[in-house]
Amino acid sequence: MGVVSDEIRTRALAAAVTELERHAAAGGWDGPVGVYALVRTRSALESNPSVATELGPEVVAAAEEDPEHLTSVEQDGLPEAANLEELLAQLAWPDTVDGAAIVVERVVVPPEAEQDMPEDPDRAVDYLMSHPDRQDVRVAAGVLRTGESWCALRSRAHDSDDAVAGAPEAVPGLVHALKATFN
Repeated sequence: MGVVSDEIRTRALAAAVTELERHAAAGGWDGPVGVYALVRTRSALESNPSVATELGPEVVAAAEEDPEHLTSVEQDGLPEAANLEELLAQLAWPDTVDGAAIVVERVVVPPEAEQDMPEDPDRAVDYLMSHPDRQDVRVAAGVLRTGESWCALRSRAHDSDDAVAGAPEAVPGLVHALKATFN
């Protein structure tokens, strides 16, 4: 077996993250934060062949074709946290987990609008929610233990699968926080 390139792992990660964003999109907007363990499907099947019935024949075939294919496992029972940063700071993954992903919705405004934002958190939320230039976005971000990352972004204003943008470091703070869950 040869050395797997960063590009091959990134392609597999991009597919998994994009699939997670589409799954969240199917549930509509204003959904909860989702946290996922990412495992190489082939490894999961080798260690537990009965998983094949849960994954289905299409996923099993994809794993046979691509050893880097990833399966997402939603994490239930997450620890209580006041905010996303606190939640991510509490996460750690066993060695059997190859990566992690998160799906979260955020309100963004142009940088110049942030200058006038109140410091009081409650007033800041009101300010953001009523700002005429606000944009609602859904971000799905994933990282692999080996360092690769991918982000998929969907805007409520352009809510279609063909308008989802993707890039390795589109949301650098979130990527960094996810990578820290492996330290």
